[in-house]
Parts: sequence; C-alpha cells; structure tokens
Amino acid sequence: MAGRNHLYIPGPTNVPNEILNAMHVAMEDHRSPVFPKLLTPLLEDLKKIFRTETGQAFIYPATGTAGWEIALTNTLNPGDKVLIYRFGQFSHLWAEMAKRLGFEVEIHQVPWGMGIPLDQLEARLKEDSDHTIKAVLATHNETATGVTSDIAGVRKAMDAASHPAFLFVDGVSSIASLEFRMDEWGVDGAISGSQKGFMLPAGGAFVAFSQKALAAVETSTYPRCFLDLKDQMTNNANGYTPYTPNLPLLYGLRKALDMLLEEGLENVYARHHRLAEGTRRAVAAWGMKECAQPGFASDTVTAVVVSEDKDARTVISTAFSKYNISLGAGLSEVAGKVFRIGHVGDMNDVSMLGAIAGVEMALLDSGFDIVPGSGVAAAIEYYRSTVK
Repeated sequence: MAGRNHLYIPGPTNVPNEILNAMHVAMEDHRSPVFPKLLTPLLEDLKKIFRTETGQAFIYPATGTAGWEIALTNTLNPGDKVLIYRFGQFSHLWAEMAKRLGFEVEIHQVPWGMGIPLDQLEARLKEDSDHTIKAVLATHNETATGVTSDIAGVRKAMDAASHPAFLFVDGVSSIASLEFRMDEWGVDGAISGSQKGFMLPAGGAFVAFSQKALAAVETSTYPRCFLDLKDQMTNNANGYTPYTPNLPLLYGLRKALDMLLEEGLENVYARHHRLAEGTRRAVAAWGMKECAQPGFASDTVTAVVVSEDKDARTVISTAFSKYNISLGAGLSEVAGKVFRIGHVGDMNDVSMLGAIAGVEMALLDSGFDIVPGSGVAAAIEYYRSTVK
C-alpha cells in the first residue's frame, strides 16, 4: 500500500525524524571518560519533565512495567500491604504484579470508565489507623479506557487522612504529555516509559523517586539485582550506569528532551488537550460515546464505545486493511466493545484530522449510521477556533 502507516494508538507513538536521526549513531565505549557528558545532563533534564527539584531520576534499559517493579521492590519489604484501585487493564496488571512479587494487595474495584474515587480513598486510609498500608499505587492515565485520575487529589486525600504511605504513580502514558507535578503533588515514585510522550521506541524505563522513597531503599529487604536502585545511585553519581546502557536510546532521549523543553511543558500539555478535545467533539458528532465518564477523559487517548450490535474489532481491522491506520483495541473487559484513538506524542491538528477522517471511513464501511464528514467538521471547527 502506498504511503505510510498512520499510528494512532496510545503507544508506541510516532518517532519524529529528528529523534530517529539522533539515534543513528555508531556504538561507543560506555565506560569512556566522556560518557558522563551524555548521561549526567540527561538525568538532570529528566527531572524537569517529572517536575521535581528534590527527587532523583533514573534510566533503565527496560519498559514501564519494569518501572512498577523497581518502585515496589526497592522501597517495600516482602509481605507489605499495598492499596490499588482497579479500573482498567493497566491498573489490573500492576495489582497482579504486586501479588506475584509476594506483596499483600488490597484491590478495590471501580467501574471501567471511572478513575480513583478520592472520597473512598480518604475514608479507607482513615480506617487504616495502624498504617498497615505501605503504598498507594495510582494509575494516572488508564489507556485501556481513556481515563485520567486526579493525582493531586489522591495526595490531598492521603494528607487529609494523615497517612504515611508512599504514593507511587504509573505515569507511563501521561508523563511528558499530561500535566504532572511530582514535587507539588507529593509523588514518591513516578514511573514512565520511552514509547509514549517521550516519542521514542520502547525500551526505556524512566523513573523518579522522592528522598523519602530513596531513604527506604536503604532499609528494604526485598531481593533484587538488575533493578536495584542502589547500583544505579552509586554509578550515576560518577556519570555511569551499572550495566550496559541502550546508547541509541540515550541519544534519542537527548533529542526528545530538547524538543519537549523547547516547546515548553505547559505548551505540551495544552497541545495534547487540544488534540483530545477535537477528537472528543468528533466522537460526539458521530453520535457515539466515550468509555471515560464525565470528568475522567484522557488527553492522550480516547476510547470510543460501539453499540451492542457492533464489534469494535471490525472497525480496527477495516481501518488497518483499507486505510493503513492503526487504532488501539479494547483490552480485557472492554475487548470488542471499544476502539481507541491515540492522540499522544508527535502530533498536531492535521495529524488528528487525518486520524478522524480515517476512523470515519472505517465506521461507514463497518455499517455505522453516521453522517459522512460530521466528525471531521466538528474537529475542524474546534481546531480553527482555538489555534494560536
């Protein structure tokens, strides 16, 4: 098929040519005297993306899933209790990981399409007067349902309950895209990955920890090796890594950080909101609904619900086979019930109009009763009225 595949999934995202070019490098000695000139500024500039001055950032040649494990095994002890709200596939997977690692996991089920219920969290933490809960695991952006939770509100609930638990946040599909303020929100562990807002290939786990969390590393008895933060801290202090780094990814990260900081994080957040809002208006114009309930809509991915007599997988396969567009599939409990439009990373208004037009054609071809051009028109009007 002529032309390129259009990637409109919530990750991996499109990698800009500037980053691809930056990654096209010869291998070099990662123990050389000049390597710290690459790594040390990366770690400092990552802190700017996490919005932390007091925390410390780390880079692992891994994925966001490894970031979950890093947070749990470096700060807690075997058998510790963690609290998590399950409202999508990725909060589910984090809970399952904690179980498999031997932690006591207290799971509260939330209808898919909603986020963390702050009043319930505050009440539960107030009940825990003995402070048996050692960490709250909060999924900031649940891509399976297109839901974003209020992490600032989570911290307020924890403070209102005067609870000392760690606040660990899965920001894999939010950090570098959505508003995230580690210090201001009192986040103890922030977890991200390279393949979404950072606009890189998968294979980089970018994490940051508060001083409270780093102090707990010294007393944690959980067995660990490759993911041990102590090894990272010791080696990073001299500008090196404990194990072989992914050099092309580091050079790509250098360019990605430069691009994000040049655009300005507030502008990055605003751009993602505009892209998302145009998409949401298109969905409404089609007469369809989002999976996310009011107040929880994500600015990096929109999950669109199909009627009970339709299968979202038909839309996805039609979009791919006929129009060379990749859309996100529904996962687990929403498989076949939703398709997902990613609007994260290296995208602009015209990028999203192409996505919306392609989805519209796939919907029409799949027998959906929508007005041709309605979604595109709604998005165009919004983008034109808000462009600067």
